[in-house]
Amino acid sequence: MRDSYPSFVEHNAEIIAVGPNDMQAFKNYWSEQNIPYIGLPDADHTVSNLYRQEVIAFKLGRMPLNCVIDREGRMRYTHFGSNMTDIPDNETFINVIDQLNKSSN
Repeated sequence: MRDSYPSFVEHNAEIIAVGPNDMQAFKNYWSEQNIPYIGLPDADHTVSNLYRQEVIAFKLGRMPLNCVIDREGRMRYTHFGSNMTDIPDNETFINVIDQLNKSSN
């Protein structure tokens, strides 16, 4: 998503990544990787629990959870990953965003 971030912005969307790390680990990673979008540390799992993100110890922790949330705060697309690499491609997200943009005009 980092490399495609400008495309998301062109489609009037913002990316927010929520992760299990503490604030300092997040700052370090975001800086090292030059990530242009928002990173939200969630070390106490408050956000991940709200969205019912799965944690499977045998699969190395939190499973990917990808959502598109509209401007009113409603989840319009949700993908619960079954393993660490189970993440939809960016075109899937862009298509959902385009459909939401069309319906709001």
